[in-house]
Amino acid sequence: MSSGVEADIVLDAAVVLTLGMNRVLGRGGDAAGRGAQALAALAAGRAEAREAALAEVRTHERALREVVERNARIAALAETRAKLGADVALPPPLRPGEESAQELTAWCAATDRLLDEAERRLSEHLAAQVTAQVFTAPAEGLRADTGRTPPPRRGGDDTQRTLERIMARLLPDAAEDERRAVAEAARLLAAVGTAEEAESVLHEVRLRIREANRRTEDARELARRRAAEREAAEQAEAERRYVLDSITAAFEDMGYEVQPGFETLTAGDGSVVLTKGAWPDHSVRMRVDGAARVEAAMVRERPAESEDDRRVDVEREREWCAAFEAARARLADGGIRSEVSWRVDPGVRELPVGGASRQTGGRSGQRERRRERPT
Repeated sequence: MSSGVEADIVLDAAVVLTLGMNRVLGRGGDAAGRGAQALAALAAGRAEAREAALAEVRTHERALREVVERNARIAALAETRAKLGADVALPPPLRPGEESAQELTAWCAATDRLLDEAERRLSEHLAAQVTAQVFTAPAEGLRADTGRTPPPRRGGDDTQRTLERIMARLLPDAAEDERRAVAEAARLLAAVGTAEEAESVLHEVRLRIREANRRTEDARELARRRAAEREAAEQAEAERRYVLDSITAAFEDMGYEVQPGFETLTAGDGSVVLTKGAWPDHSVRMRVDGAARVEAAMVRERPAESEDDRRVDVEREREWCAAFEAARARLADGGIRSEVSWRVDPGVRELPVGGASRQTGGRSGQRERRRERPT
């Protein structure tokens, strides 16, 4: 902003955790109640009660995130099951509601065992599929493929069991091209004639499975990283919206009209304009930068033309400064703490006219820096 005040914002831990829980739940409900208890204790100055409530919120939020991770794994294994056409049971996902943190944690532990078993059975299903394809290939088909009669197999049963055991190590969610590469190597067993040749092919199968699993783990890690990035972006947006809505409510309660800012066509970007019925020539342009900073500047709607206009400007600035401090106190009760990093005292500089407020280099000039009062 071109003049006015800037304040750094810090959200209380109870707010941050509660916003995270509400996003997981997709609604308010019990999570909002838990966060409200912690904030109420904070507002009342009951440090011990607040810490106890906050610890409960933190434990519950952590348990909810664990549930989300298990639900994502269930969805991934269900997709793998469909691709393989396997008849493998999976536990149903949990839609958290009123469960306690202990109940959620117990569900996660039980579900982990079921999911590990399901993944093992999916790998065995895939191994059986590939092994059956290798050892049930018709001789006529092999003649057509190779142009010669395949040599007699040596130790076929042992080789088949060994292949199936090795194939069971392949992660069931390996990509289609990874599974194909492993299967192509395994199919070479259909044409081997000696135990040495079979062992050579099995060694190649092991190598390809190892590489396929490595790439599959890399893909899983990439998916987890992207999910974490989405989570961080969603949390940041929830925090930004909470700050903006709280600021809007605070000033509306004090008689201000709050309208979206006109500096951008992007809705809800954090820019708002504060006006009052008794302010025909003045308004306050405010911008919430994420959930970390608020910037505000009073502006004139038309240039000042007289000393009386200038006197009114100072009165409006003082009124606005008092309102801003009152709003800070209200926001603190809602878990939004703020620390003023710089301000311009009333009457120190001429108020900019509305159009000038669109420039955001409020502290870019050294001359203006000298007129600011640090706080």
